[in-house]
Amino acid sequence: MIDDVRALVALGLTLLLVMLRIEADRFGAAEYDEPVSGQIPSRLRRLAWYAIGLGGVLAILIVHPAPARDLYLSTGDNGVLLGFVLAVIGGGLAILMAWLRYRYLRLPDLSQYPGALVNEVVTAVLDEIVFRGAFLGFLIVGGVDPTLAVLAETATYSLATRLGAPGRNRSMFLLSLVIGLVGGWATLVTGGIAAAILGHGVTRVAIFLATGHAGQPAPAGTEIEEVERKRRAPEGWRVVAGRDPSRER
Repeated sequence: MIDDVRALVALGLTLLLVMLRIEADRFGAAEYDEPVSGQIPSRLRRLAWYAIGLGGVLAILIVHPAPARDLYLSTGDNGVLLGFVLAVIGGGLAILMAWLRYRYLRLPDLSQYPGALVNEVVTAVLDEIVFRGAFLGFLIVGGVDPTLAVLAETATYSLATRLGAPGRNRSMFLLSLVIGLVGGWATLVTGGIAAAILGHGVTRVAIFLATGHAGQPAPAGTEIEEVERKRRAPEGWRVVAGRDPSRER
């Protein structure tokens, strides 16, 4: 009876963390939070989001009677090894995305956005613990078919990130679906979330390093270099300067 109550409390904490993920943009911790006109999102609000999220995870680990067994909150069997494989695939995917868009790796200016790497790693860890760990675990413990459970956590995660909202980059929304599906599969195969955390974290960092964006690339044709490229004369053309009226007097 006591264990059932503890499990229900852990479930409530999990749902609160899902709600916290939905509100990540209010704390400046969402993937699409890019610096605007040189303004960096409030570090204090981000730290508050991190603290609440990590505190909630710690509370689940303490309250739930068997978090490693029921909620996959462990490294699992060969989870680290599979995680490295997923990390390599994710890094390659990031490079491919940058090449298809820019035809080169668009390395970011870290001095302009120093908190990006930290945000990528922390949000990836929290996402995996909450969605591929606790949320998926509660679904399966509740009797949901594993395949349906993975689909459910993927849909919930993609909606919680708000990457599918109007005006957002569709490639990042598709990436969130892939992360949810692959992470869920890896969690079920290994029995833990280590593989999902490694794959997700490295993929997010690689996208930032390859595209220069923390998670929301600018619309096609609006990057600085793309605008400059449009202004140039076509290759092979010669630019002829206009006449200077003062020289004709």
